[in-house]
Amino acid sequence: QVQLVESGGGLVQAGGSLRLSCAASGRTFSNYAVGWFRQAPGKEREFVARCSTGSRITDYAGSVKGRFAISRDNAKNTVYLQMNSLKPEDTAAYYCAAGYNSRSPSTYPYWGQGTQVTVSS
Repeated sequence: QVQLVESGGGLVQAGGSLRLSCAASGRTFSNYAVGWFRQAPGKEREFVARCSTGSRITDYAGSVKGRFAISRDNAKNTVYLQMNSLKPEDTAAYYCAAGYNSRSPSTYPYWGQGTQVTVSS
């Protein structure tokens, strides 16, 4: 089974940058696509970015396209989300996930506990 632990969240000012990391364990991690999702209190969990097993295919939500970048290092069992030009509306708990490569949270059976990102005006 795959276990995921996010880190790197925090409080940043608008326009700043932050890099989230997701450390994965499990011998079959490289067989799964990975994704980043976010959820604010009282709102639905939404897709942010995804990456195929070999990083050949990446996909981003329109709200973050051009500002965020997902990457993975299978040798290190680590997934990253580089976040640039942050906006207050990016404030949310961010989750990494492993599973089937899609935009739907329902196709990802493995999830981390989340890391909070707060962007001030």
